[in-house]
Amino acid sequence: MISKLQDLLALQEEKSPRILVVAWPHDAHTLGAVREAVAHGLVRPLLVGDETVITRVCEEEGLPMDGMTVVHEEEEASAAAKAVALVREGEGDLLMKGTVSTDKFMRAILNKEQGLVPPGGLITHVSVLEPVNYHKMLVVGDVAIIPQPGLKEKKVILEHLVATARMLGTEKPKVAVITATEQVLTGMDACVDAALLARMADRGQIKNAWVEGPIALDVALDRESARIKKIESPVAGDADCLLFPDIEAGNVFYKCYTKLLKGSVAAMVAGASVPVILSSRGDSATTKLYSIALGVLRAR
Repeated sequence: MISKLQDLLALQEEKSPRILVVAWPHDAHTLGAVREAVAHGLVRPLLVGDETVITRVCEEEGLPMDGMTVVHEEEEASAAAKAVALVREGEGDLLMKGTVSTDKFMRAILNKEQGLVPPGGLITHVSVLEPVNYHKMLVVGDVAIIPQPGLKEKKVILEHLVATARMLGTEKPKVAVITATEQVLTGMDACVDAALLARMADRGQIKNAWVEGPIALDVALDRESARIKKIESPVAGDADCLLFPDIEAGNVFYKCYTKLLKGSVAAMVAGASVPVILSSRGDSATTKLYSIALGVLRAR
């Protein structure tokens, strides 16, 4: 079982590298993370962007360019489209966003004729956290893509969370469907959805997971809170995965964790034909490196 994000690197160093296509890598953090991923034997990168800018940034940062191939594109949108096209043509195993704007990057991925999402498919953001005050890593979603997921979307998000946790070594992950209360309040859609997801898991419609909901964040993560509130569940105080009710709750949690607590994270987009690394332009090189490693593990 993988217990730390650092383990993602060592786990894969003896395996053959995957081809990473990077759209518009014009910043030191992205190029530094890619260079580190090359050094760990994780990837062989195709850098799609302005060759002059990429070369200059590498020279300024002292980053060797051996093992990295540049595909020259002078326009940001065309670089995103070219990166997606390379993946569609089988030239890449996973895709990464550099400093290209998120809307242009996502537009290329979601293009109905030339994108990477199958008809009727749904993409979702999955993050793996390593909280210093919790006894194991957490897999959480969705914090970045789906604004107001309904029951159907939450089931897809949940299944990707479970698949990621299992990929990291947890055979039967414990999923907390987060709400503001443990009561099933019919006037709160999040509570109703959570109760239905838990019942679906009981009936075998969601497999390979314990699912508890509705459940508040304190009960999901703290055994003492569960004891005081008299909540008896294998998930209470021992959650492996957190499913948030909407993007506001998930995004606030994620940014409190990364900005206030300076927590380590790896993140990817699941549901496309290949894993997609959608790091923020403000993310550190370490976060981007861990995210690449997570994407490589999923691609394998």
